[in-house]
Amino acid sequence: MAAMHNFSTRQIQAMFEPQQTATTRLPDPQPLVGTLAGAVLEVIAGVRDVDQLARWFTEEPYLNLVMRANLAARARSARGEAARQPAYVLRRVMCFSPADGVVEATAIVVGPVRTRAIPMRLEGYDNRWRATSIAIL
Repeated sequence: MAAMHNFSTRQIQAMFEPQQTATTRLPDPQPLVGTLAGAVLEVIAGVRDVDQLARWFTEEPYLNLVMRANLAARARSARGEAARQPAYVLRRVMCFSPADGVVEATAIVVGPVRTRAIPMRLEGYDNRWRATSIAIL
């Protein structure tokens, strides 16, 4: 006969929450930082669907990106502009790990008009990196 376990609601919830992953069990974050930086620029430019990035973001930065993409789309519409592929070159990616399973990184991207810094924080959950914070400066 199978043994019965008495778990609290909190214990059951914890079993189904994203599980933190140690840095040693995660891939090199540098390629992901560069890829996410470019993908975020493409979302804001209107040439990439924000849903394509959902698996790489936690809820708050994902919703912020959705809002920023919608504002950019409305601004393009008001100006009568079509979405177009942004021209940029990934100049540099810098990564720093303040704790196990955490990377704070900045991607420097150079466009025809300006150079931008895209800082982000990645945390290891469920054996992959997820962006828990991202900005476009």
